[in-house]
Amino acid sequence: MIRAAGTTLALGAGAWSTVAAQTVKDLAGGPAVNQLNFHPPVTRIAEEQHWLHWFMMALCAVIFVIVFGVMFYSILKHRKSVGHKSQALAEPIWVELGWTIVPLLIVIGMALPATKVLVAQKDTTNSDLTIKATGMQWKWGYDYIKGEGEGIGFLSTLDTSHRVMSNSGKPEATDDYLLKVDNPLVVPVNRKVRIITTANDVIHAWMVPAFGVKQDAIPGFVRDTWFRAEKTGDFYGQCAELCGKEHAYMPIHVKVVSAEEYTAWVADKNKAMAAAADDPSKVWTLADLVKRGESVYAANCAACHQASGKGAGPIKPLDGSAIVTDKDHGKMITVMLNGAAGGAMPAWKQLSDTELAAVMTFAKNSWSNNTEQIVQPAEVQAARQ
Repeated sequence: MIRAAGTTLALGAGAWSTVAAQTVKDLAGGPAVNQLNFHPPVTRIAEEQHWLHWFMMALCAVIFVIVFGVMFYSILKHRKSVGHKSQALAEPIWVELGWTIVPLLIVIGMALPATKVLVAQKDTTNSDLTIKATGMQWKWGYDYIKGEGEGIGFLSTLDTSHRVMSNSGKPEATDDYLLKVDNPLVVPVNRKVRIITTANDVIHAWMVPAFGVKQDAIPGFVRDTWFRAEKTGDFYGQCAELCGKEHAYMPIHVKVVSAEEYTAWVADKNKAMAAAADDPSKVWTLADLVKRGESVYAANCAACHQASGKGAGPIKPLDGSAIVTDKDHGKMITVMLNGAAGGAMPAWKQLSDTELAAVMTFAKNSWSNNTEQIVQPAEVQAARQ
């Protein structure tokens, strides 16, 4: 997460002139321009990691100077060109013990503080909040499992405006480029937050450098880590495993707020979830489902299949697709629930029955697909069972 700011050089009338290009500034809680060091820490674990990093660097530098200093001194002082003659030297026991015991003590001196930090990183007991972070191609799903906010769940996806900027090939000078999401993870300050990681498809990794946290999210496995943010603000990370072609579009945004603000957010989120809760037995009209499906498609499908439905490269088009236009809705529902092409088309079980029905109805009635077919949520619900 290192970015560079540049300038454009123009040659004119026999002299060089420097023209300021669009510049990117440091992002608070995120990457900095020409960043060399770690992110400023906001957790005790991150502080310990910083100290450990510089301790190891200093120790290695001292060893380097001593070892190579003695070596080059010996080469210069005892070279043959100044008349030095080689001689057989006895190997006293103190020499043998010295070059065995001293490195052992150095290794122990390095291992003790490193082990302390490593053990502390894995101590997820007595957490105030437990949140499951599910990696999927290419977004994060968050479920608040324990603590205040229990029951809240949502998807966090790259903001569509940043996708448009990326696709244009000429992104604007934006400090949070490819780091802005539609739904950030919200947690309270000075509370121990346990993060449980898993994945739906391939290996991902939940990483927020300012927290000193990086934990792989592996399909079929459950791993955990934790953090306690000591400052409020916005903090950014990214998936740290090469999870596919959209790997660079899988940011993490954690918003740390005060206890009072968090309580208010939980209340608002619960109200919003209750209002958005859909009855899968409800029978929708074509117009309402298409309207609902348009927003679902823009947030989840347009990145690969394009807003035009034409696809791109190996991504198959939806416009004119036999599966999309087929009157047998079961084929498309199966693909949406289970994925296809060995994972190239990911499964979308995390979407609700209504959202899946809406996006399929949208695809069946958009572009040149004027089928007038309706996929009702009850059909999706039945296919899940």
